[in-house]
Amino acid sequence: MSEAALPEKPRHTGFLKNNLREYGMMISLFAIMIFFEVVTGGTLLRPLNLTNLVLQNSYIVIMALGMLLVIVTGHIDLSVGSVAGFVGAVAAVLIVKFGLDWITATLLCLLLGAAIGAAQGYWVAYFKIPSFIVTLAGMLVFKGLALAILAGQSVGPFPPAFQKLSSGFIPELVPDAGTLYPTSLAIGALLALALVWQNFRSRARQESHGIETEPYGFFLLKNVVFFAVIVYFAYLIASHRGLPNVLVIMTALVALYGFMTTRTVIGRQIYAVGGNEKAAKLSGIKTERLTFLTFVNMGVLAALAGLIFAARLNTATPKAGLGFELDVIAACFIGGASAYGGVGRVGGAVIGALIMGVMNNGMSILGIGIDYQQVIKGLVLLGAVCLDVYNQKRG
Repeated sequence: MSEAALPEKPRHTGFLKNNLREYGMMISLFAIMIFFEVVTGGTLLRPLNLTNLVLQNSYIVIMALGMLLVIVTGHIDLSVGSVAGFVGAVAAVLIVKFGLDWITATLLCLLLGAAIGAAQGYWVAYFKIPSFIVTLAGMLVFKGLALAILAGQSVGPFPPAFQKLSSGFIPELVPDAGTLYPTSLAIGALLALALVWQNFRSRARQESHGIETEPYGFFLLKNVVFFAVIVYFAYLIASHRGLPNVLVIMTALVALYGFMTTRTVIGRQIYAVGGNEKAAKLSGIKTERLTFLTFVNMGVLAALAGLIFAARLNTATPKAGLGFELDVIAACFIGGASAYGGVGRVGGAVIGALIMGVMNNGMSILGIGIDYQQVIKGLVLLGAVCLDVYNQKRG
C-alpha cells in the first residue's frame, strides 16, 4: 500500500501523544484533588483548608522555581532545606535578639542567601566539583550553623508586621461584604482573564512563525477549563479571609520566572546549557557564569522560603527546613523536569509542587502516618523519573 493510501491519524491524537507528560501532570493533579475531596468527605476543598494548603506549600513552590533552573542546567541542590532553616534562624537572631527592624533584616537575609548560592555555585561552575557533593556538604554545614546560632533552642516570636509575610492577607476594598471578600475574587478573575489572553497571544505568535500548535478545539476547551478552575478557587479562597500575601508573592514569582524562561535570552541559554553544555559553550554562551547565576538565584529563593516559613511558625527552630529539599526536588521531577537536564517548565514545577502539597494535606486529613506518607511520595517520585527515562528512550 502506498503512503498516500495510508489513513492519516487525527491531529489531536498525535498532539496528545507528543505532549503526554505535560497534560498527564495536569490531569493527575485534578484526579488527585478529586480523589482526596471524595475520600475526605469534602474537607480538602473547604475554604479554610484550601487557604492552609496555600500557606503550607508556598515555600515549596518558591524553592521549586529555583530548583527547576538548577536541574535544567544539569545539576542538583541538596542544601535548600538547610539554607532555608539557617536563614530563618539568622532572621530570628537579628529581629528578636538584636531588635533590628524586619525590613532591613529581610534584605540582609536575602543577600545572605545570594552569598550562600554564590559560594556553592562557584565551586560547581568554575572548579567543576559535582553539585551533588558541594550541596551535600552545604546541607550539613548550614544545618549545623542553624543549630549553633539558635543554641539548640527556638527563638521567637516575631513582630506582627513580619508575621504578615506569611500569615497576612491583602486588604479588602469592600471590607463589609459579609462572608465573601470581593476584592480577592475580582483579582482571581482578572488573573484568569490575563492567563487566557496570554495563551491566545502565544498561540497567535506561534502560528505567525509557522510553529505547530495544538488543535484549536482542544486549545479552547483547555482555556475554558483553566478559567473556570481559577475563578472557582478564587471564590473558595475569597470565602474565607481573602488572598494570602504569600499567594500574591508566589503568583508574581511564577509569572516572572515563566516569562524569563520562555521569552528572554538568558532563559533560552539556560536550556541550551542543560541540553548540551559543550555545544552551548562553542556557540559563545558563558556556561560557567550561567551555572553560577542559577545557584545564586537558588540561594535567594531558599532564603525567601526560609523567611516565609519562619514567619508562618512565628519562631525559628533548629529543625526548620528538614526534608524540604526532598519535596522541592520531587516537585520538579514530578512536574516534568528531566534528570538529564535541558528539559522542564515553570508550570510543570508548580503543578508538581501542588501534587506534593495536595498529597501531604490529603493524607494528613485521612490520618495516614508520616511513615506511609514518605513511602507513597517516594513511589510517586520513582514513577515520575521512570516515565522520564521511558520518554528519553522513546525519543
